[in-house]
Amino acid sequence: MPEKINSRYACFTEENTLPLMFITHRTEKYTEEDQVKIALEGGCNWIQIRMKDNLTLEAAEKLVHLAGSSCRVCIDDNLEIAIKSKALTVHLGKKDMPVSDAWKIIRQQGYGDLFLVGATANTFEDIVEADRQGASYIGLGPYRFTETKKNLSPILGLEGYKRIMEQCREAGLKIPIFAIGGIRYEDIAPLMSTGITGIAVSSAITQAPDPVKEMERFCLIIKKYSKQIDLH
Repeated sequence: MPEKINSRYACFTEENTLPLMFITHRTEKYTEEDQVKIALEGGCNWIQIRMKDNLTLEAAEKLVHLAGSSCRVCIDDNLEIAIKSKALTVHLGKKDMPVSDAWKIIRQQGYGDLFLVGATANTFEDIVEADRQGASYIGLGPYRFTETKKNLSPILGLEGYKRIMEQCREAGLKIPIFAIGGIRYEDIAPLMSTGITGIAVSSAITQAPDPVKEMERFCLIIKKYSKQIDLH
């Protein structure tokens, strides 16, 4: 991980950083620790720790340590644990604290140049507001129905992404946007063609017969479609 992020979106232009986020979701077969190991072995270097009901600082610290310095770890919903565990990235849902409030706390703690704050969006208006408040990236979705997240926003589908990404281009928005929500391997090409930055994935990996090989497949195709972000 870099010692300092010189630009709001800089981590997404770092060498060897794939625009592919793996999101943990405990299953009967795999714990969060198992899933982090799977993601790492498959070549993913950006992992979001989602433990809605049982996240503790001890668990977060263990997973951050397991991921190592070459992997960016994001904590879902919990800024305090993201700071204390040294994950240095937090993802905030639409019902969590505002992005601007998170930045105030982060800067008070002296982490302003190190941290990333992601935000969830379901509409173009959500993206505009998150960008105004200083979000580092957007998780836009859901693409389709998924059981890994409760209280889903309206499903976007491919046409929804096409419409919203066109609005972003017309508005001159540069913020990285990641598709999320029930995404499968065969969805990547059409989704990337809409102009999104990358993909977030969970169940497509954990439900695969060979999760490591499936993670490798995702990494290879994302590497093919990924492009440098214009930060200027």
